[in-house]
Amino acid sequence: MVGGERPATGQLSALSNRGGVFGTARMLDRRLLGMVLVCVAASATVVAFRATAVSTGPVRALARTGGTAAAEVVLTGDPQARKGGGRPMVIVRARLEAVAGAEVRVPVLLIAHDRRWLGLLPSQRVRLRGRFDEPHGAELLAAVVIVRGPPVVLGGPSAVQRVAARVRERLRAAADRLPPDQRGVLPGMVDGDTSRLTPDLADDFRAAGLSHLLVVSGANLAIVIGAVLWLCRVAGLGRRRAPPVAAVAVAAFVVIARPDPSVLRATVMGLVALLALFTGRSRQGVPALCAAVLLLVLIDPELARSYGFALSVLATAGLLVLAPPWRERFARRLPGPLADALAVAAAAEVAVAPVLVMLSGEVGVVSLPANILAAPAVAPATLLGALSAAIAPVSLPLARLVVWPAGLAVGWIIWVARTAAALPYATIPWTGGGLGAVTLLLAGGVAVLILRSPRLRLLVVAAMAGVLVAVVVLRVMAPGWPPPGWQMVACDVGQGDALALAAGPGRAVVVDAGPDPAPVDRCLSRLQVTDVPLLVLTHPHADHIGGTSGVRHGRTVREVLRTPLTDGAENRFIAGLPTRPALAGRQWRVGDLTLAILAPSTGPALSPQDDGTTINNASIVLVARRPGFSALLAGDVETDAQRALETSVPRVQVLKVPHHGSRSQDPRFLAAAHASISLVSVGRDNDYGHPSPSTLALLGRIHTQVHRTDQEGDIAIIRTRAGPAAVPRR
Repeated sequence: MVGGERPATGQLSALSNRGGVFGTARMLDRRLLGMVLVCVAASATVVAFRATAVSTGPVRALARTGGTAAAEVVLTGDPQARKGGGRPMVIVRARLEAVAGAEVRVPVLLIAHDRRWLGLLPSQRVRLRGRFDEPHGAELLAAVVIVRGPPVVLGGPSAVQRVAARVRERLRAAADRLPPDQRGVLPGMVDGDTSRLTPDLADDFRAAGLSHLLVVSGANLAIVIGAVLWLCRVAGLGRRRAPPVAAVAVAAFVVIARPDPSVLRATVMGLVALLALFTGRSRQGVPALCAAVLLLVLIDPELARSYGFALSVLATAGLLVLAPPWRERFARRLPGPLADALAVAAAAEVAVAPVLVMLSGEVGVVSLPANILAAPAVAPATLLGALSAAIAPVSLPLARLVVWPAGLAVGWIIWVARTAAALPYATIPWTGGGLGAVTLLLAGGVAVLILRSPRLRLLVVAAMAGVLVAVVVLRVMAPGWPPPGWQMVACDVGQGDALALAAGPGRAVVVDAGPDPAPVDRCLSRLQVTDVPLLVLTHPHADHIGGTSGVRHGRTVREVLRTPLTDGAENRFIAGLPTRPALAGRQWRVGDLTLAILAPSTGPALSPQDDGTTINNASIVLVARRPGFSALLAGDVETDAQRALETSVPRVQVLKVPHHGSRSQDPRFLAAAHASISLVSVGRDNDYGHPSPSTLALLGRIHTQVHRTDQEGDIAIIRTRAGPAAVPRR
């Protein structure tokens, strides 16, 4: 080569270096890809081993047959009291270590009805006897154990758990001087203790998108560590001495909040996010998050199927990836603190929205402004609450002084939650499951395109303005609640039953009362019911009789019908009222409403030792009729009782699905009713998994419209020319 055709030496060197860089990059990419594949394979292998462990062996064999056996377990979570059954229900997570003479090590969920379970602490070893059932849901559980009787304690809790219990107990004692709502929320914000939180307030927090404040999360840890580091800086501690102090604060936080998997998970996520935010290295934060996720899944494979874990990871990723650029954009037009709060809240909301839609089937409209309004009070409430928790074991009076300003901050958060939840359309229905997540992501993509185009923005704003005007006009012109001419209303009372059958102006026959007085009282007040000629208590379970005082509040209850096969659990609720047994074949008339009793037949009375299935099958089953309306109200009867009634079930228009839509259903019983509308009275996020997917599929196969109180609130049945129609209150 001659002249200009020959590259210069510098060019050759540059080309050579560039080729070396590209080669090195390719090599690094291959190594990175190989590491990713190895990590994925390791995670999948560990998860597969855990899934195999819980789906095989003696425990799952017992669960498949519904067998009963003695077992030894170690508690891994706090016992929690829940509404359900004729007795108090206690739910606790545990690790099964011995059953029927075999040594095992698998996770189980215990459901007990003896209040002595509530006195136990995580890490205690107990012996029990119970019935083993197959688990339902996404969790990796070997079985659900329905425990019989009290626990036989074999060992005490660990020292860490004893310290944690002491601190939590003293924090509750310090909060006793606060109003009831604040008393229930503050411990939840500090250490995740929601034992005093009322169901209504929990629902308001959920609707407002603030329920994450009531569980231990990385945000709690970030607030505590941030305060500790600030104090270290004020005290003049250098970079070398501050981290050990922060580490001690982390250890104390974990002890107070209980070192269970959810707390440890939140600790790791909080440390990752805090490290990235404090160093300003969000790019390094993402790899650290990935490493933390991999490590946690390898340690606890159950996290791979945990929605809580997915929400934690997504929220942390949103703070690392989305929050910094959004903060910069918002800061151009908004004050710095407001830009920070808006960026953090929006990033977390966007990141977790697809999973929340999968779980709830709805989109929170007010969650973003609610989180922004609540944000200024979160840090004071958490810090003062944590300080009170640290002081309370030493000086309870001083802790009560510290709790008082914390209560003021909590009061603001409660006001935001209640106000946001009470707004019209605080949540809007959306398709649930995987399809809901996909459609929400597509809707988000469309929204981004609209925001980037001025013309599309103008068109969308005009369309939304028109829709808003139409909605306002419809709201003004709508007849309100209840709809005129309502025949029956399934009241939204949570996990329980309460129905009202119209019996004239201001009058209604009430069938069951739900678990608590307040919800059924509010429902009947909305219906303007002041006279209850007949109160039917189908069976003596608390989720059907616990709200009886709410039915009686400000109303005249003239007579009570109850199952003749009762154990008398309802006696304390109906003292002073005339009662009669409801026997099969009898009828009652109230105006033009006729009630025909199909079950139960006479038999031996129940005893407090009878299990839940026996009591459920003792339910009153009745048919309500009036001109143009008929309904089958089936209480909580399960498969055996349903089969006995198959030939006597008449055709009706409306079916109250037995036992909140549990899987214990007889297909021929449900099909025999030929109901065009089926009502499922069920509580949101209940621990039973009601309604069962198999039951919903069965109702779909018999071509009946399914309406659920957990999704639609109070549901009224009205008459139309085309037949009965359901009108939800929400």
